[in-house]
Amino acid sequence: MRGVTFHAPTPGVAALALVLMTLVPAGGTALAADGTVASTATAAAPRLQRSLAHYVVPSVNMIREDGKAVRLQDEFADQRPIVLNFIYTSCNGICPMLSQTLSMLQRSLGKDRDAVRIISVSIDPEQDTPARLTEYANQFHAGPEWHHYTGTTQASLQVQRAFNVYRGDKMSHTPVTLMRPAPGKDWVRFDGYASAEDLLRELPQPIASR
Repeated sequence: MRGVTFHAPTPGVAALALVLMTLVPAGGTALAADGTVASTATAAAPRLQRSLAHYVVPSVNMIREDGKAVRLQDEFADQRPIVLNFIYTSCNGICPMLSQTLSMLQRSLGKDRDAVRIISVSIDPEQDTPARLTEYANQFHAGPEWHHYTGTTQASLQVQRAFNVYRGDKMSHTPVTLMRPAPGKDWVRFDGYASAEDLLRELPQPIASR
């Protein structure tokens, strides 16, 4: 990877962490403003690291939350910016915070939210059926261009390894959000809790300025 820079936790993440710490004891869970579950285990947000990397999307078959079988490479064959993250529906710490950020990104884009493609891949495909992914997506008011994917365990592992997010098992996963601003461009990788504002700054100017 190259072009590594560091940023302090954003105000939005810091504020959320402070609220969580004051509501429940360490290691507990609390409801966020929209009813989603967050965990105080993530209250001490890791320092946000931004880097650039080249990734190759593996040729695997997956199933979207709408039940459609797709070839993942085809889902990435899009001229729009793509935001990617990895989640599992029973997660009550990292995943809701990452998904809440993507929900805020869509809200920030307003009527132009479909100008950005969002892809969330399950790291627990044995449990995350399309029905469970649909329920999870609805919690975060996912728009029509935000899809959630499941499939075989092997397919999920291939995708995780291709984007260097595999950490051995779902309990060891770390917060990562990736964005490909345009076809052929390097991916912007955020290790830590990126905010919607962080992601907006990475979008091509015509979209970011809408």
